[in-house]
Amino acid sequence: MEFTLVSIVFVTLVVFYLYLTRNFKYWQKRGIPCPNGTIPGIGHMWQFFLMKSSFGDICKKLYNDHSNHSMVGFYNFTSPSLMVRDPELVKTVVQTNFTSFHDNTMKVDPDLDPLLANNPFFSYGDKWMTGRKRLTYAFSSMRLKILLESVKQACEKFEKFLDRRLSKTGKAEMELKDLFGRFTAQVVAGAGFGVDGLCFDDEKDHESFYAMGKSFLAPTTLNNIISTVTFFMPSLSKILRMSFLPKSADQFFRRVVADVIEQRRKTGSSSNDFLQLMIELERTEDEKIDLNVLTSHTVSFFVDGYETSSVTLSFVGFYLASHPKVQEKLREEVVSVLNKYDGIITYEAVKDMTYMDQVINESMRLVHVLGFMSKMCTEEFELKGSDGLACRVKPGTEIVIPVQGLHEDPRYWENPKVFDPERFSPERKHTIQKFVFLPFGEGPRICVGMRMAQLQMKACLAAFLRKFSLELSPKTQLPLKLCPTFLAAPKGGLWAFIRAI
Repeated sequence: MEFTLVSIVFVTLVVFYLYLTRNFKYWQKRGIPCPNGTIPGIGHMWQFFLMKSSFGDICKKLYNDHSNHSMVGFYNFTSPSLMVRDPELVKTVVQTNFTSFHDNTMKVDPDLDPLLANNPFFSYGDKWMTGRKRLTYAFSSMRLKILLESVKQACEKFEKFLDRRLSKTGKAEMELKDLFGRFTAQVVAGAGFGVDGLCFDDEKDHESFYAMGKSFLAPTTLNNIISTVTFFMPSLSKILRMSFLPKSADQFFRRVVADVIEQRRKTGSSSNDFLQLMIELERTEDEKIDLNVLTSHTVSFFVDGYETSSVTLSFVGFYLASHPKVQEKLREEVVSVLNKYDGIITYEAVKDMTYMDQVINESMRLVHVLGFMSKMCTEEFELKGSDGLACRVKPGTEIVIPVQGLHEDPRYWENPKVFDPERFSPERKHTIQKFVFLPFGEGPRICVGMRMAQLQMKACLAAFLRKFSLELSPKTQLPLKLCPTFLAAPKGGLWAFIRAI
């Protein structure tokens, strides 16, 4: 009896081991370079599994360790994944042969995360195409000029908030992600939902859109575990019934949308916000207005507009504080341009701030919010690298694009670790090789909210720089070290002294 039990356990363990290692010669059989050190069930993700490195960090290391190859295979836990390193291969995947790689790898379970199911980043097929068309219209030049009014209202509250903080001593020490997170949350509340986000209201801070966003998007250990399981271990996520959007946030957004719609129904009023546009589009398409779908669209607007833009703004603020000459040059452009438009932040004024584009681009080059892009092969296709490597990719294979690796490669960038906005000057930007700078992605699935993100970031910086200056605080830990979180977050935060000019 005892021998039989031992035998069953032994056979079970052997079968389990064989299952975990079933793909471990996948890349070797295809002649694709693959690093050693594969762990059963974990693959090359040990540091990621221990939460000592982010997935973006893993990708950057793989990129740097295989500089002589156009592509490299690795194991994302038990799944064989292929990293493409050549800019031409990146172009093939995201643009030239988009039909063979048209899905993003990261998806959400519509049963667990119904309010994220319509986000174009996670959706695919007809749902993606429909959502994409709507959002392309929502962020057209005409619509952006309308949404800018909400952005300007947020700028006014932002300035008054800083005035209050600086009123006693003329300066204040602030954490930049916290500061700019309040701004972007206020923007998405107004431009997305048509309500006051309360992000600069000290007495109601706990009720604000900023507090809600922070509850599930802040780089905490718990949020990191949730995002890791949700996006990288979907099977485990289903077993644990774990959703990315917590119930409190789900209820918060549903309540806000329901209240806004009910208020407008009673008063017969409307607004120029994103929610109203989605309502009108539903009516135009002769569809019955579905509150769940409307809430889902507005939640997408919130998630996309709040976190990534505030992360980017915080790093822009860090680099401006670290490079006072760049800050002064940018301030001079802001003041000069705004003088042409009677001191008003208009759509045209923001467009004219070209040096600001350079500063933002260089910041996004040095710190990409995610660090990678991930596509799914949807139709068998042969990828051929410039070094002669070739791989016939099967449907269901993950293709990883190491964005941060490309952004820091000395083959494409002179002194890549140096902050130099002149790389993107009108004289030099045309020399940048295609598909080595991917802050918003590329191809048909390029970030649909890119222009809205640029608009709110530039308006924010314009409002800030014409009245305030930044100086780096000793509380900022140098050199910067990023936390092993889903989105870029520096250890200890980004601290600066803000002074009134």
